[in-house]
Amino acid sequence: MEMAKNEKSSPRTAHTASGVLKDSGASKTAKSLAGSVLSQSKAGKATSAPVASKAARALDDGRTSQSTKTLAGSALTQKKK
Repeated sequence: MEMAKNEKSSPRTAHTASGVLKDSGASKTAKSLAGSVLSQSKAGKATSAPVASKAARALDDGRTSQSTKTLAGSALTQKKK
């Protein structure tokens, strides 16, 4: 059985992640997800279980900003299959 290939971050999502990392007002969760997404801008990297869990919690939280939701979604699509 062949393993599914993990996707890499799109340039647009990587740009969003870069902006979040530069934002001094961004939450720790947002910055953590941004770092994960940026590390996956090259193929071959996958989201770890702890980061995937953090991403899922961010998506469930009604207070999460749109940029953090974007990063969380990207991180979850890059989770190890």
